[in-house]
Amino acid sequence: MDLSFSESWFDIALDGAIAMAMAVAIFYIGRWLALLMAYVVGRSLKARATDATLSAFVSATIRVVLTFVALLIALDSLGVDTTALLTIFAAAGLALGLALKDTLSNFAAGVMLIIARPFTVGDFIEAAGVAGVVEKIGYFSSQMKTGDNREIIVPNNQIYGGVIVNASAKPTRRIDLIIGVGYGDDLPKAEHILLQCIAADQRILAEPDATVAVAELADSSVNFIVRPWVKATDYWAVRWHLTKQIKLAFDENDISMPYPQQDIHLHQTPATASTTN
Repeated sequence: MDLSFSESWFDIALDGAIAMAMAVAIFYIGRWLALLMAYVVGRSLKARATDATLSAFVSATIRVVLTFVALLIALDSLGVDTTALLTIFAAAGLALGLALKDTLSNFAAGVMLIIARPFTVGDFIEAAGVAGVVEKIGYFSSQMKTGDNREIIVPNNQIYGGVIVNASAKPTRRIDLIIGVGYGDDLPKAEHILLQCIAADQRILAEPDATVAVAELADSSVNFIVRPWVKATDYWAVRWHLTKQIKLAFDENDISMPYPQQDIHLHQTPATASTTN
């Protein structure tokens, strides 16, 4: 009888060990397949010149989902009620979601930024009240570098929930300058000088044509609009150089650039004059 009892316990332990070994094997094989699939998809996306952040996100999602499926299959092979387990996970996820509402909002916005791709790493953007070059697009926040080399970390929901201005989205940009000249100056001559300054800079594109025109008769000046097109990477360098060259050319040709001013005229009436005398 003791021998039969021992044999039964041995059989139970053996069956349990085999089941546990099979569950562990299923999990690790599934995990290996998940890693392999994520690697293959990542290489495929990289070969198609897909954005690095998007490739990393897709690979990580595949790895996590397939690993979780492998875990469920392994638990099911042990006789664990996975339906109840999923119910528990769902309830825990709901409670965690309520507690981490802002964090999950940032995560959701990060996912949308990665999928929609309104900008990529290296672009110069204006978003959430800041401007800079994008250095990293994370799942919860994004990192930018300003022109004076400051690092700014912005929550993703503030970026995705507002207006995004991407100055690097197009290969070309238009420079918009307003140049004022005096009312007594020669307007055709001033226009000719502006066109000469544009033609002298080889970085300014021939197409589309630059626009130079009188736009406004302002309080203190006649205002020209000067709108040449340049490569996006040359925008600031050309803008600063062109502004300087226009000022120098106007000085050489006696074209004034008046600053805002008001003229006050005093009129003396006859009654005031007699009183003064």
